Amino acid sequence: MRGAVEIVDGDTLRLDGRVVRLDGIDAPEQDQSCRRANGDDWACGAWVAAQVAAETYGAVVNCVGDEIDRYGRLLARCATGTGQDLGDWLVSGGMARAYRRYSMAYAAQEDAARAAGVGLWAGAWSAPADHRAGRAAPLSDVAAGCAIKGNISDNGRIYHVPGSRSYGRTRIDLARGERWFCTIAEAEAAGWRAPRG
Repeated sequence: MRGAVEIVDGDTLRLDGRVVRLDGIDAPEQDQSCRRANGDDWACGAWVAAQVAAETYGAVVNCVGDEIDRYGRLLARCATGTGQDLGDWLVSGGMARAYRRYSMAYAAQEDAARAAGVGLWAGAWSAPADHRAGRAAPLSDVAAGCAIKGNISDNGRIYHVPGSRSYGRTRIDLARGERWFCTIAEAEAAGWRAPRG
């Protein structure tokens, strides 16, 4: 599929009447806020969508994919007429995360952007999947680098790091003694362990 696109949000486009979800990435939701390094909250989800709109404005976009997700969207890799892979551009620019739950295609780009403090990594932002599920870490904890979830279950005290298999669906209930950790060493010293398998 190729043609001009309409932007739905940072990782979703409409092309030729069809909704296309950029495969392998997860961008902030339209209503998602992030925290700048100076502590100010801002509408980062709307900003990312605007960046994608500017990048694709007047461009012919080519999307290739054949898988349909549970919402009926085509999962595809999309590129502008210049060959710029939009997923790579978003993740490398710190405007989206690699959606490691489904693909490792952009994991190296995310690691590099995070290490360099590029884009949203210059401040704090919760994983979009956690935001959608309504269980994002408080930005104060994320800003402090404390995004490791210390969960208590029938299997004991288990910590989950961002990007791990169960991270997105793990809820933290402070009233039950669950908590946030800044480092794995801190979690282990407090008696939490990594998940098995």
